[in-house]
Amino acid sequence: MYRSGIDLGGTKIELVTLNEKGEEVFRKRVPTPKDYRATLEAVAGLVHDSEKETGQVSSIGIGIPGVVSAVTGRVKNSNAVWLNGQPMDKDLGAMLSREVRIANDANCFAVSESVDGGGAGKTLVFGAILGTGCGAGIAINHKVHGGGNGIGGEWGHNPLPWMTADEFNSTRCFCGNADCIETFVSGTGFVRDFRAHGGEAASGIEIVALMGKGDPLAEAAFGRFIDRLARALAHVINLLDPDVIVLGGGVSNIDEIYEYLPALLPKYVLGGECGTKVVKNHHGASSGVRGAAWLWAPGEQAALPELSL
Repeated sequence: MYRSGIDLGGTKIELVTLNEKGEEVFRKRVPTPKDYRATLEAVAGLVHDSEKETGQVSSIGIGIPGVVSAVTGRVKNSNAVWLNGQPMDKDLGAMLSREVRIANDANCFAVSESVDGGGAGKTLVFGAILGTGCGAGIAINHKVHGGGNGIGGEWGHNPLPWMTADEFNSTRCFCGNADCIETFVSGTGFVRDFRAHGGEAASGIEIVALMGKGDPLAEAAFGRFIDRLARALAHVINLLDPDVIVLGGGVSNIDEIYEYLPALLPKYVLGGECGTKVVKNHHGASSGVRGAAWLWAPGEQAALPELSL
């Protein structure tokens, strides 16, 4: 069975089609219309283009910056606000004459990495995306664990664990709460902290480059950052004990994370030891769209319509 995954963001919609071996056979992106009906039509158009090119009808999975409410069956919490309140999976399913599966984009990342990425061969994968913001997803046996409220993996909007006195009530998050993990370990949070202590840089990678040159402000900022990341991930390990943690987003490209983090995790993990591997993603920016395709798990078959070109 061919699988098409769609990454629906605020500025672009991208579709990737995978063949039976998980190999990419088609890819295309278009700008995202700021209108619900036009967005559905854009997605349907990409599916038609894929099927025309490949000659194969595919299953459809979509990653969105939000979730479909288990209570209402409608999209909520999306920063592509025109999707909110809409029964998107049902509407697209009617347009495409097949079941459409929708999941949060961070959950798609976790699924992608669990199937054939950094978490391949593992049962329970926690995927954390550290970029402008901070999101996460959970994949169990290559399937999304969204939870009863559809918010499984919303790690970034919990308070930073084991806060020090100077950290407490020191940041505000867009979600309305104080001291969220996101405000400390996202790329934005790393840079904010560095600047608050007198440094100047545009990204975490720049801060680490300065650290490599012996900059004391950069060294101190990285020390605070890696300890905060260790606390945040140890909290996940204490609750979920995943087989592996896969990092994505721009911050995941900081190689020093994988060098320093393992020694810090046992300080916060219950029992004083930690064998949990924290690894870099394999598919980079393509992980989300590939994960949307893998919302139909390996070996699973969808009821698909006849090819119509």
